[in-house]
Amino acid sequence: MDMIIYILIIGVLVAGLCLVILNQKKRNQKLEKLLTHTNEKLERLQIHFGRFTPEEVIEHLTDSDSAFKPTMRPVTVLFADLKGFTKMCEEIEPSDMVNILNGYFRCMSKVLTRHHGQVTELIGDGILSLFGALRNNPWQVQDAVMAALDMRLALEEYNKELKAKSFPELAFGIGIHKGKVLAGVMGNYELSKFGVVGDPINVAARVEALTREHDTDILITEKIKVELDNRFVLEPMPPVMVKGKSEPVITYTVKGLQKNKNP
Repeated sequence: MDMIIYILIIGVLVAGLCLVILNQKKRNQKLEKLLTHTNEKLERLQIHFGRFTPEEVIEHLTDSDSAFKPTMRPVTVLFADLKGFTKMCEEIEPSDMVNILNGYFRCMSKVLTRHHGQVTELIGDGILSLFGALRNNPWQVQDAVMAALDMRLALEEYNKELKAKSFPELAFGIGIHKGKVLAGVMGNYELSKFGVVGDPINVAARVEALTREHDTDILITEKIKVELDNRFVLEPMPPVMVKGKSEPVITYTVKGLQKNKNP
């Protein structure tokens, strides 16, 4: 009799243990499915988020403990804007105009990224790119001007594509300036971004506007000129008063690179 009771107890314990193992296995399967689903959502979120925020910015914010701390730092600002864009919008179908603009942004962003520029904002048809904003870059001035020259070449190639599709060609103006800005994550709980604030941003935009007055495409300020090496062919432009400045702004158009000079 005792043996039968003992066997029954063992059987109940084994059955209970099997039930626990089975339930745990089911829970593990549910957790695995949930984890897989969560990873897929995170991957999709990263892909979509990367379309609006450059990957370099995301990595900087996630890897650096001090990424959210505002800092004053010297930054080279490149501002590019299309010429005659408003009139073009009135003459071309909206869907075609969006495709043209997206193709332009794609070409220019590739060039800027290749030269260590961070595309911070796309403002209408304008591009604001920063060099040295996320981390120190002692070659930021050289990088910015080389980027502008390569943007000129990229636009020539893109215009060939537009011409083949019977679309009008694009023309841009680029202004480059350097100065200290406040860099950091700015915004509120609903919307935040990594950005910069400071007078150099305004100066770069004013210099870009002068490309129309000087009938050129790339203009740099004196602060950029003094840090460039002798590879670049520069032509001084007449000083011009601009909004917000008490002294005329001296600019130089960038013609290209010296022949027989290594980049």
